[in-house]
Amino acid sequence: MCSSPSAFAGPPDEPPAIEAEELVRQLASEGHLPPGDVEQRIREIRGALAATGTYRQSAAELLLGARIAWRNNPQCVGKFYWKALETRDCREVGLRGGDEAELFEALVEHLRLAWNGGRVRLLLSVFAPAGPERSGLRVWNGQLIRYAGYRQHDGTVVGDPETCELTDAVQQLGWRGEGTEFDVLPLVVQRPGRDPRWFDLPADAVPEVRITHPDYPWFEQLGLRWHAFPTISNQVLELGGLRYTLAPFSAWYTCTEIGARNLSDTNRYDKLPLVARGMGLDTGRDRTLWRDRALLELTAAVLHSYDQAGVSIIDHHFATKQFVRHEEREHRSGRTCPADWSAIVPATSGSTTAVWQRRYEPTRLRPNFTPQPAPWPEGGTGR
Repeated sequence: MCSSPSAFAGPPDEPPAIEAEELVRQLASEGHLPPGDVEQRIREIRGALAATGTYRQSAAELLLGARIAWRNNPQCVGKFYWKALETRDCREVGLRGGDEAELFEALVEHLRLAWNGGRVRLLLSVFAPAGPERSGLRVWNGQLIRYAGYRQHDGTVVGDPETCELTDAVQQLGWRGEGTEFDVLPLVVQRPGRDPRWFDLPADAVPEVRITHPDYPWFEQLGLRWHAFPTISNQVLELGGLRYTLAPFSAWYTCTEIGARNLSDTNRYDKLPLVARGMGLDTGRDRTLWRDRALLELTAAVLHSYDQAGVSIIDHHFATKQFVRHEEREHRSGRTCPADWSAIVPATSGSTTAVWQRRYEPTRLRPNFTPQPAPWPEGGTGR
């Protein structure tokens, strides 16, 4: 899952009409649109843009364009499955007298559909795009499900340090958590020109997996857990000259994302010392490789726990082999395979995977998913 965008150069912005025309021609070149319909569709789009400053994409343009946007994204190792992405057309939600509650319910429904009883679906929900004179819909959360990070007076953090700023912001809005390591943050929904509103997620929309280990019974006593699947919600879907600022994207996890990053990084949950002590390792010196051994066992515990819970997850060896198959398939189709090597190579045992000795160019193509800045104002929570 592509969840940690890095900085890389992109193409210069083009007028919406040019990007729209390029999308239509690309869909035709890939066999998704009859060639004879291309010029007529381009005339329709140009007419709408001239009259209103925007246009409405067809359901097929939205679905197929979103799949190509995922295929073009250089951050994601799971693109082998790009043709399987499902898209919910939510462009009418909240437009006709609706409010933030209607948007929230649509986001909750997204989570329920993506969960699918543990057989996680590749699911994108696309809401109304930003207009020529208005900003777009937003949720403040980088992912629809995230744990709070509470700053302490001594400089430490209870919970996830990555979400401290968001946690501070939602507390300014009046939300109060329980102060535990795994408090689920509320969703903060904001419509253009209106104050944000927060909503607590219902329990059935936040499935979680408790982390145990197949060989260490004491592991369960660490009290670790993680939400079942990621749903990226802070990226813009740039598609045919339109900017969909609310387009949450769900997929399944690779085990290293949780075991070797979220629960292990020193700027995240930093649980390797705790795991190492449970294993009886000497943590007094790096030469014992205690971090490496603890990292492997924590990642193994994550994979075991998701399997035991019947929740979709893949290991990094499978993921990278599939990525190489995707790359080869793309080359046979006459296309490049944009990829950021630092994002594709897993955090655990990178040199043992299929992508280690390959090199990639993180070329920025459109359509694509691009990060957008945090929507809450610095030092306050006004409009």
